[in-house]
Amino acid sequence: MTHRSDAVGLVLARPARMLGHEPFFGELIAGIEEVLATEDRSLLLHVVPDHAAEIEAYRRWAAGGMVDAVVVVNVVEDDSRIGVVAELGLPAVVVGGPSSGMEFSNVWIDDAQATRDAVDYLVGLGHTQLARVSGPHALLHTRARSDAFTDECARRGVQGVIVEGDYGEEAGKRAARSLLGRRGAPTAIVFDNDVMALAALAVAHEMGIDVPARLSLLAWDDSALCRLSSPPLSAMTLDVHGMGQQVGQCVLNTLADGPVRAYQAPMQRLSARASTGRVATV
Repeated sequence: MTHRSDAVGLVLARPARMLGHEPFFGELIAGIEEVLATEDRSLLLHVVPDHAAEIEAYRRWAAGGMVDAVVVVNVVEDDSRIGVVAELGLPAVVVGGPSSGMEFSNVWIDDAQATRDAVDYLVGLGHTQLARVSGPHALLHTRARSDAFTDECARRGVQGVIVEGDYGEEAGKRAARSLLGRRGAPTAIVFDNDVMALAALAVAHEMGIDVPARLSLLAWDDSALCRLSSPPLSAMTLDVHGMGQQVGQCVLNTLADGPVRAYQAPMQRLSARASTGRVATV
C-alpha cells in the first residue's frame, strides 16, 4: 500500500521578507489550498534562499515521504529543478513555463500577449518613449515579457528601454531615478509587479513629476495596493486566486494519474486607472 502524506509541497526560493510585501504568492497559495482542502490535503510551504536549497528540500521530502506532490514556480531557462523532481519520482505541477512540451503538467500564462496589450494601450495614449522595469532576467516569464515589449515597441515605431529589477521596493526606486534622470526620459513606464511601481510613484512625487500629466505608470500583478494608491495605479489584472485554484485542480488530477497537460490561465486584462493618461503635449 502506497503511503499518503496528505501534503503537497511548495518551495519558494526568495527572501522571506518579500512575501510580506508582495501579494501575488499569498493569493496563489490561498487558491491552491482551497482546492486541496476538498480532498483533505494541505499545502506545505518552505521558503529558502536559492534553487540549490530548494533542490535539497525536494530531496529531503522525497526521502522522508513527506509530500505526495510538489508545485514548482518561477521557471528559468534549462531549469535543473525539473530534472531533479523527475529523478526523485515526485509528482509535480509547474506554474508557468511554455504552452507545450513539459514533462509535468503546468499552468501557463500568455505573458507575451499581455505585454503587447500593455504597449498598445500606452502607444494609443500617444506615448513614444516607453520603459519597462522587469523582474530577474533568468525567469522565463521575464524573458517572454521583455521580448514581447521589445518586439512590440519596434513594430509600433516607438522607443522602448528595459531596466532589470528584483521585484523589491529599492529596485523600483533605483530604476525610476535612473530612467527619469536621463535625457529623453520615458513618458510611460511598465513595471513587472505592484511593489516596484508603487516605489516609482513615490520617486515621481519626490521629483515633482506629475502622474499622469507628465508620467504614466502601469503595474503588473494588480492588487489592493494598486487600487488604494494615490493616484490609483493602472495594472495588468490577473485572477491570481483563480489561477491558484487551477493549479490545485491540476495537482489533484496529477495525483489521480491524469494525463500530462498544459492548462492556460485566464488571460490578463488591462485595468486602466488614474496613473495613466495621454502624453503631455509641448
